[in-house]
Amino acid sequence: MHGWATAWVVTPRADQALTLADAQLLTPFGTVYSSNLTPDKSTGLGQWSADDFWDALHHGRSSGGRLLTPAFPYTSYTLITRSDSDALYAYLQSLPATQQANQPQGLRFPFDSQAALWIWRTLYFSPGKFQAQPGRSADWNRGAYLVQGLGHCSACHTPRNALGAERGGAAFAGAMVPEQGWYAPALNDTREAGVAQWTEADVVQLLQTGINNKTSVMGPMADVVAGSTQFLKDADARSVAAYLRTLKSPLPGAERHAGTADPRNAPVAVRAESAGAAQKLYKSHCASCYGEQGEGQTGAFPALAGNRAVLLDNLANLMRVILQGGYPPSTHGNPRPHGMPPFQQVLGDAELALLSSYVRASWGNTASPVELAEAHRAREP
Repeated sequence: MHGWATAWVVTPRADQALTLADAQLLTPFGTVYSSNLTPDKSTGLGQWSADDFWDALHHGRSSGGRLLTPAFPYTSYTLITRSDSDALYAYLQSLPATQQANQPQGLRFPFDSQAALWIWRTLYFSPGKFQAQPGRSADWNRGAYLVQGLGHCSACHTPRNALGAERGGAAFAGAMVPEQGWYAPALNDTREAGVAQWTEADVVQLLQTGINNKTSVMGPMADVVAGSTQFLKDADARSVAAYLRTLKSPLPGAERHAGTADPRNAPVAVRAESAGAAQKLYKSHCASCYGEQGEGQTGAFPALAGNRAVLLDNLANLMRVILQGGYPPSTHGNPRPHGMPPFQQVLGDAELALLSSYVRASWGNTASPVELAEAHRAREP
C-alpha cells in the first residue's frame, strides 16, 4: 500500500502474502512495518468488527481509536463504499489465522507521535465519499472510483510536499517514488504515461499483462500489475481505461502525440567524434533485442523509437533500467516476459552517458543528451 510517499522494499513469500508482518515500507520519515491482516485474535484482526475495519479505511483510525499513519493510504481508501469495505473485511476474516506479532514502527520523532499525526490530519485529511459525476457514464464513474479509491494510483503518481501530503492541483502529474529511485510518470500527459491517445484495448492489455505493442511496465509498476491489476475483471479494466483516457494535464499545450518532439528539447545528435562509438555500444548491447533501428520486437521488446520512457525529461527510469535491468511482471496473459539484463558492471559512466544519449537522439527521437555527471549520479544509492 503506497501512501505518505512510501515504497515497498521487502516482498513477503506467497504463504505470508496477507500476514505482512515483516514487510517494510521505507519513507522519508522512517520505516513503517505492515501489520498482520489475518483473523488471529491476539496478533491480527480477529477481534476487529466490520465497523472497526470501516473506521480504519474511512477515518484512518485503528480499532482502539489510535490514529494510523498515512503510510496506510486511508486518504484514498476513504472513498471506498461501505459495501466494499464489508466485502474486504469478510475476505480477510475468511483467511487462515496466523499468529505473528507486529513489529514496532520505525518512524523518527516527531513523526511517530499521535500529536504529529493529529496535526497532519488537520492539515491534509478529511473523510470523504466518492461522488459520481452525473455528466459521465457509469463506466467512467466506475473507473474513477477504482483509480481514486481502491487503486490509490495517486499515491505514486502525484507529487508530494515536504510533509508527505499530495500536492493540491497536481493530481497524477508524476512524482519520484521515494527510497526507490524510480519515477512514476504523469498519467495526465501523453508525453509521459497519459493514455488519451491510446485505444481502450491498449490500456486494458497493459493493465492485465504488463505489456502491449507500445510499452511494458517495469520497476514498482511491474509489482502493481503482478499483484493487483492483472486480476481486474474485464469490465473493471475497461472502466479504468475509460477514466484514464480522459485525464489531461491542466497545463496549456501539455498534450502532444507521444514520440513527437518536445519544444523544450532542441533536436540533439550525438557528436560526430562520438557517433561511431555510440553506435558500436548500441549494436553490442541493444540491437539484438531492440533492432538496428530501435524498432523492437512485437510481444517481447517495445520499440525504442518514439518510446516515452526513453524520452522522459526525468532520466531516473532510463538509467535504472540500463544499470539494473528491466523486468516486466509475469502475468496470466504474459507468463514468460522478456527481461533486460543489467549493465551496471559492463558500462562505465562515459559509456552509459553516450549510449543513453544515442538512444534518446536516434530514429526520430529528439530528447536532450545525458551528461556524464547525470550518468555518475544514477549509480548513487
